[in-house]
Amino acid sequence: MIGLILGTSEGKKIVSLLNEFTDDIFISTATHYGGQLLEKYKYKKLNTRPLDLEGIIKVIEDNEINILVDASHPYALEVTENAMEACRVCNIEYIRYERPSVSSKYKEYEKLIEVEEYEDIYEKLKNVEGNILNTTGSRNLKKILNLNLTNRIIHRVLPSLKVMNECFKAGIDIEDVIAIKGPISYELNCSFIREYNAKVIMMKDSGVQGGTEEKLKAAVDLGIYAVIIKRKTIKYDNVFCNEEDIVFHVKENI
Repeated sequence: MIGLILGTSEGKKIVSLLNEFTDDIFISTATHYGGQLLEKYKYKKLNTRPLDLEGIIKVIEDNEINILVDASHPYALEVTENAMEACRVCNIEYIRYERPSVSSKYKEYEKLIEVEEYEDIYEKLKNVEGNILNTTGSRNLKKILNLNLTNRIIHRVLPSLKVMNECFKAGIDIEDVIAIKGPISYELNCSFIREYNAKVIMMKDSGVQGGTEEKLKAAVDLGIYAVIIKRKTIKYDNVFCNEEDIVFHVKENI
């Protein structure tokens, strides 16, 4: 059986391409919503809850998975590390699907700020005046709030009840929340920046599919600071940046 850990929009295309020759697939997503997005595709089993290391090992063993494709989000570092270790323990092939980075195209932009950790943001922005548009996601709200920046920060997050509750529990005012499902177009990014008079936009390098390009273009064209939390570097034995290539490899090796 083929195992898939999916956390990006490209997961649907990977499953669709695999379905051209098999449905002997186990799929794991971190949320019920992620599973709902795959309802029209063919697979044998679907898990819609987060798996730790022991959970991934059990899934591999119980379903006799012999090849595992990790297409989790570029910033889901713990998931990837657990998947790699589980494959090592179970002695099966691990394959990584990695979204290509887009930030390198904007290296020459004078207001581009890249940081390794969220804690590094304070030193970069402590003397920058004006509002900040935070698009790093609800899971990182505390990291942003703990910076104790004096700037007004507007948080763009998913429009779910769970996320809204997280925002309000964190003490974020309702006027500082934009609830909308991404990815967001270039035009809408520009509109949000203008509407909130943002002088900084914070983001992760989530690739073209994650809307990073549209954010960077908007920042450049409107002349504001773009803060990017860089990806962690992981060494992979098998890594692909194209859905067709990874499915071809799977087909040739199952």
